[in-house]
Amino acid sequence: MPSADPVLRKELFDLPEGLIYLNGNSLGPLPRHVPERLRRVVCDEWGKLLIRGWNLGCDGQGWVDLPARLGARIGRLIGAPEAAVVAGDSTTVNVVKALSAALELQRADAPGKLTVLSDSGNFPTDLYAAQELCRALGRGLRLKVVAPEEVADAIDEGVAALMLTEVDYRTGRRHDMAALTARAHQAGALAIWDLAHSAGAMPVDLAGADVDFAVGCGYKYLNGGPGAPAFIYAAPRLADRIAPAVAGWMGHAAPFAFEPAYRPAPGADRLRVGTPPILSMVALDAALDVWEGVDLAAVRARSLELSERFVARVEAACAGELELASPRDPNARGAQVSFRHPEGYAVMQALIAQGVIGDFRAPDLIRFGFAPLYLSAEEVDAAAAILARTLEARLWDDPRHRVRAKVT
Repeated sequence: MPSADPVLRKELFDLPEGLIYLNGNSLGPLPRHVPERLRRVVCDEWGKLLIRGWNLGCDGQGWVDLPARLGARIGRLIGAPEAAVVAGDSTTVNVVKALSAALELQRADAPGKLTVLSDSGNFPTDLYAAQELCRALGRGLRLKVVAPEEVADAIDEGVAALMLTEVDYRTGRRHDMAALTARAHQAGALAIWDLAHSAGAMPVDLAGADVDFAVGCGYKYLNGGPGAPAFIYAAPRLADRIAPAVAGWMGHAAPFAFEPAYRPAPGADRLRVGTPPILSMVALDAALDVWEGVDLAAVRARSLELSERFVARVEAACAGELELASPRDPNARGAQVSFRHPEGYAVMQALIAQGVIGDFRAPDLIRFGFAPLYLSAEEVDAAAAILARTLEARLWDDPRHRVRAKVT
């Protein structure tokens, strides 16, 4: 009997029976058809075609153009124009490419702009990349980090690039991408957005917001698997002018001409670098099949319903035990909710031991993601009840739950 839930597609995912998965904001689950797709590529293409797979793999489309084909599929989920997105590398590497390209454009057009502006809610890897890129490039470039609520007022004439993550990885707080991009442009700055917690969680409209650059990963809401390839976007109006600091043969205009000097490919293809990792790209390509025919506006509406349902039940059952760390207004957050608890790590380990998988972020946040393709209202209710029992009975107060694993 079909589900009454308008977006629930749990049958497409290989999730263990009885487990409630609230951590797709960190690693999406395995779509059922991905292993068979990988088997075919490994056994039938790599195994039998061998090097001919670069031209004949992927059902005759060739392995070599997977970054562009994947980019086109992801682009449709993030409101990008045709041929403006390529897949590959990690989010961190793509941050370096996007930011270095933006700074090089500004060096030519507005050399007096020397500040990269970001906020303290940004994911640390983005800040590390910006900090070290400014150091390596010199020229007086600097990274300025302000509180999230101070970003708009900090955009002044000295800002070369605004670099933000749309949805805060810790609390789910959401920036207004269109408004902040417009403000950056008014000040002559370029806007770079990290969509790691946005792509696949909610509608994104890069073209409508006139975003300059964007990056994101393939392993969270896109369900591409651990360490799945990331993606990078460059606005078409800029793409033929950009010169990122990281270049390689796959970003060359003629990779197999083997010319000694770099000559960038046209458009976003110049953002490609090295040989694409075909097996992980195929896994992501297969995973994206679950998005065919899905209305992202409906996904967004349902994720808000589920997260509000969870917050209401948790606060009713756990009064005084937890503090909501996410914005109270659901429209001001992404598809995740976080609570504070002084023993947050142990609380989460106790939940995981009972089959409710969320995660922990230091120093005291327990974090829950609401991905309605595979999460039902009944599971949300059950998770809230298990959390309440865990706190009431102090099930977290066990030495086993305090032992910190390397990955938290």
